[in-house]
Amino acid sequence: MSFVDRSEAPIYAGLVEEQGDVPAEVRRVAEQTLREVDRALDFSAVRAPAAFR
Repeated sequence: MSFVDRSEAPIYAGLVEEQGDVPAEVRRVAEQTLREVDRALDFSAVRAPAAFR
């Protein structure tokens, strides 16, 4: 079991065994999505035209 002790939350532990650790998976996917968005929307290489500086 990852971070929950069976004695502390036996119902949660059973659900994690049956369904997987959904909150951890959601967290992983959200962090991956944020990294991809950060790369896709990286405007640091774009410079303003000279007229707007």
